[in-house]
Amino acid sequence: MVLDSGDTAWMLVAGSLVLLMIPALGLFESGLLRKKNAASIFMQIFFGLALLSVMWFVFGFSLSFGPSDTGLVGNMDWVFLKGIPSDAPLDYAPTIPGVLFVKFQLMFACITPLLLTGTIAERMKFSSFIIFIAAWSMLIYYPLVHWVWGGGWLSQLGVVDFAGGIVIHTSVGMAALAAALVLGKRRNYGPAIMIPHSIPLAVLGSSLLWLGWFGFNAGSALAASGGVAGNTVIVTHMASSVSALIWGGLSWVRTGKPSVVATINGAIAGLAGITPASGFVSAEHAFVIGIAIGVISYSGVVLFKEKLRIDDALDVSSVHGVAGIVGSLAIGIFASTMINPGGVDGLLFGNPDQLWIQAVGVGVAAAIGFGGTWILMQIIKHLIGIRVSPEVEDVGLDISEHAESAYSDEEEFMLDMDTYTDELQEKDEIFRKKKK
Repeated sequence: MVLDSGDTAWMLVAGSLVLLMIPALGLFESGLLRKKNAASIFMQIFFGLALLSVMWFVFGFSLSFGPSDTGLVGNMDWVFLKGIPSDAPLDYAPTIPGVLFVKFQLMFACITPLLLTGTIAERMKFSSFIIFIAAWSMLIYYPLVHWVWGGGWLSQLGVVDFAGGIVIHTSVGMAALAAALVLGKRRNYGPAIMIPHSIPLAVLGSSLLWLGWFGFNAGSALAASGGVAGNTVIVTHMASSVSALIWGGLSWVRTGKPSVVATINGAIAGLAGITPASGFVSAEHAFVIGIAIGVISYSGVVLFKEKLRIDDALDVSSVHGVAGIVGSLAIGIFASTMINPGGVDGLLFGNPDQLWIQAVGVGVAAAIGFGGTWILMQIIKHLIGIRVSPEVEDVGLDISEHAESAYSDEEEFMLDMDTYTDELQEKDEIFRKKKK
C-alpha cells in the first residue's frame, strides 16, 4: 500500500467540508426555530462537537474500527490513536495516511448525534442532552459503525452503505421518533410555535449543508482517483435537486403557496436519502431514487407531525430517517458494479438477494436507533430529568439555560431575564410554604 498525494489532498478537503456541515446545521436549525432558542442550538452543536471529538480520539475510533473476533465491537488497541500511522495507510483506506482516515471518520462521529438537536429543540435540558449524545455515541453509533464499516457482522452478511444511510440516517431518524415520544410535545404545540424566526438563516445553513455534503458523500470514496468520487458528486446533486422540487411542489399543491422551508427541507432529504447509494448508482437511477425520496419523506412529515402529532421539532425522523431508509433499500435495486467495481449489484443487475440483505441492515439500524434511544431517554429522565420546566420553556432556552441571547436587543434581554428571575423566585416561595 502506497500513499497517493492526490487522494490525500482530496481527503483533506473532504474532511473540512464535512466539518463545515456542523455549524451549517446550526444555522439551518436555528433559523427554523423561534428566536428565543436560537443560541441554545449553537451551544448544543459546538459543545457537542468538542465532546464527541475528544471521545473519538480517546476510544471511539478504536471501538468502531478496531479489529474484533466477534464482529460486535472493536478492541481497545487504538485508544488515544496509539499505533495509528501518520506516514502509512490503514487497510480501510490504502492510499491516505491512517490519521487522515481517523479525521474523516471523526467528522461523521460528530455530526451524527448532533442531527438529533433538530428533534429535541426548545425543550431538552442541556445537561441531559450532553449525557444523552455521549451515551448514544458509545452504545448505538460506535457499534453500528463497526457492524457495517468496521468489518463486523452486518458487513460479513453483505450489507453495504456507502456514506451513512444505514449507520447515520436510519439510526438517527428512528432515534428522533423515540426521543420525541419520550420528551413529549412542546408547550402550545401547533402551527403558532412552528414559525421560523429567520428563513434567510435557514437557507444559508441548508446551502452550506448542500456544499458540505459533496465532501460527505464523495469523500467516502476515500480517493480522488478513479470515477467513483466524480460520479458520487453528480448523483448527490441530482437526487437533492429532484427531492427539493418535489417537496416544493407538494407544499404548493397542499397549501396553495410554494414554501421556501419545504423546498430546503426537500433538498436535505434528497441529500440524506441518496447518501447510502451515492457510490453505487448511476445519475439516471439517482433521478428515480430522488423522486421516491421526495414523495415518501414528505409523506413521512404528514404522517408523523400532522396525523400522529409527534413533536419531532424539525422533522428529523422524515428528512433523515425515512429518506435514509429509502436510499438504503434502493441499493438493493439499482446498485451496479459498473459504477463501482468494489460495490455490489442490485436487483436490476441480476442480484435480487441484495434487497433483503439491505432490508436486514435497515431493520437492525432502525431497531437499535429507536429501542436504544427510548431506553437511554427513559434512564436519563428518571435519573436527572430530561425536560426543562414550563417556565424555562416559555422564556426560552437561550436566557434560561445559557443567560445569553442570539440577538443583541438589550432591553428585551433584560426583560426576559427579569421574567425568568421572578418566576424562579415565585416557585421558590411556593416551595418554602409547602415545606412549612
